[in-house]
Amino acid sequence: MENMSTKSKVALFVLILIWGASWPINKLAVPYSPPLLYAGMRSILGGILLTLIIWKTRKAINWRNNWQKYFIAAFFNSILFFGLQTLGLLYLPGGLFSVLVYFQPILLGLFAWLFLGEYLSPIQIFGLLVGFVGIAVVSVDGLTVHISAIGVILGLLTAVSWATGTIYVKKVSKEVDPFWMVAIQCVIGGIFLLGTGTVFESWSAIEWNRYYIVGLCFGATIGIPYAYILYYKLVSAGEASKVGSYTFLIPIVAVLLGVLFLRETVTYTLIVGMLLVATSIHFVNFKYKPTYKRMSKN
Repeated sequence: MENMSTKSKVALFVLILIWGASWPINKLAVPYSPPLLYAGMRSILGGILLTLIIWKTRKAINWRNNWQKYFIAAFFNSILFFGLQTLGLLYLPGGLFSVLVYFQPILLGLFAWLFLGEYLSPIQIFGLLVGFVGIAVVSVDGLTVHISAIGVILGLLTAVSWATGTIYVKKVSKEVDPFWMVAIQCVIGGIFLLGTGTVFESWSAIEWNRYYIVGLCFGATIGIPYAYILYYKLVSAGEASKVGSYTFLIPIVAVLLGVLFLRETVTYTLIVGMLLVATSIHFVNFKYKPTYKRMSKN
């Protein structure tokens, strides 16, 4: 983080707090609504709110040239990410599920190397292997202590969809306005999730209590549009793997808040897995500059 500007450091700190708090908040709200309808309402309301705020800049949408980019981003970052995330919270505690989802920084480092050409040193590759071990430890904990494999699979699929979507947004960041990317992908994803939820779920099953309303309002204002703007701006400003690596702090915040407010349990294997993931991210973020590059110029 030493190479980041003060503004970027503050933005990253705020992002970590927002997304860390979103897990226990959503965990409280999910039981009171069918998952697809809840995910769709958060997404579409967040997208509409952001659209109203930035409406004066609508010329930057450039729909004719960018509509395919909006739909691809919506598929990975809204439809899959929000849909899988909401379903997964029905099967796992918020803290444990967030650890699985934040396998994403490790995948982000790997995908950035494969698809964006970002340099990946032997130390960073070692970090990826440590991360796989850490996730395996956490996954075994989830299989043996908490519940079935469904939640673990959903968590890892959520991580894959998010990493893929982030790499894609990074790749097209110079062609698409980041504010409109967030707004439009949220609206498109929200429409799809609400439509699917309307077919397979029941609106009458929603319980409009304080937990559901708080979760919906938080997601539609701070948790989705504002947080995504911060995230994409940070990713666009620097290497995707570097920015993504700091998000390992988010599941730690989520676990602590889950323990404090939701009385979720913390097992030794979960702690070991989290430490391994944190170690992995440290190595993935390590910027090693081999000396042979300099020697080859002589």
